[in-house]
Formats: sequence, C-alpha cells, structure tokens
Amino acid sequence: MARDPPLASVLPFPVVDEAWRLALAPALVGAATLPFLPPVGVALLALALGTLWFHRDPDRETPGAEGIVVAPADGTVSVVREEGSRLRVGVFMNVTDVHVNRAPIAGDVREVRHRPGANRPAFSKESDRNEQVAIDCGKYELLVIAGWFARRIHPAVEPGDTVDRGQRVGHVSFGSRADVILPADVDEDDLLVREGDAVRAGETIIAERE
Repeated sequence: MARDPPLASVLPFPVVDEAWRLALAPALVGAATLPFLPPVGVALLALALGTLWFHRDPDRETPGAEGIVVAPADGTVSVVREEGSRLRVGVFMNVTDVHVNRAPIAGDVREVRHRPGANRPAFSKESDRNEQVAIDCGKYELLVIAGWFARRIHPAVEPGDTVDRGQRVGHVSFGSRADVILPADVDEDDLLVREGDAVRAGETIIAERE
C-alpha cells in the first residue's frame, strides 16, 4: 500500500500524488541553498509550496438527484455549442482553480485516448486543436484539453472502469480546459449554465434531464 509523504499531514489541504514529485526538486535545492543564498532559497521553497497548492485535491459533495450532469472541472464555462447532434460544454481552468477532473455522469469507461496537438491558450477558439485526452464513456465523452503551459494530463481511469458521478477521473497540471460532449438526450432546454458562469467540479449542476 502506498504511504503518504511525511509532510502530507502538515499541509492544510490534500494534494494529488503527482504534486510531491513536482515539488521535490525545488524543495531540496531550496533547502540546500537557503543558508548560502537566502533569497534564492526562499524563492525555491515558495515555488515548491506553490506547486503543492496548485495540485490541491479537496473533497466535494456531489448532488444525488437522478438525471443531472455535474461540472467536470472548477473554473469558468467558456464553451457552450452544438457538436453535431450533441452539445458541448467546456470549462476553462484558470491557474488558481483546482485542476482535479471529475466524472459529470456515471458510466463505464470504454476508451481513454491521447491525441497530440498544439498548446495554444486553453481559453482561445484554436485550443480545440491542442493536445488532449478523451475519456469515452459511450453516452458521453470528457475531453481534457492542454493549455499553452500545460504539458501533463494524468487520467486516473482506464477502459473497463466504472465511474460514479462526481468521481475523480484525473488531473492536469498548470492550466487547461475540460469539455463534456453531453449525451444525445440532453438539449439546450436542459442546460443550467451559460458562458461566463463559475462552476465547481462534482458539485455544480450544469444540466438536468427530465
């Protein structure tokens, strides 16, 4: 069984496992540099702490009502549009948002696909061509789209997994977008959000079917 790092109990917030690896180098170099070059040491230690804070992973209370779709990410709704015969709702994750992604609807994971691509700002229209990971659950898809700085998308599910609504399905480092291609039976009248709305992963209801 994996053990939490020694400092895990000291942090005032939980973080994803990947955060410790990313924070280790600046923390070690910062601690070694602090006695000799205090400003540099402090800056590196602050970078390590900032990396941990960025990768925080708070618990969420997911609504239990039937027929609802919850937000896949924290952030601002940046895309609401038709995608063929279905609707796409995209959430832009700013650098200050939690970057853990959650399943908008319960389902069975059929496929997890990685598509290489560009790294344009995740809030721009051209970001649809960016690198992305698609979690295909049959009746819906969750697309995690890298931003200009994000290079690490970490899915936490694989084909054959069953996910509950609001369950953690992965995370992404340093800014990006999470889009849901909604089930075919969700139409515009079912949407409860519009572009510019703030949402929280696993908690905010973005659509409700009759």
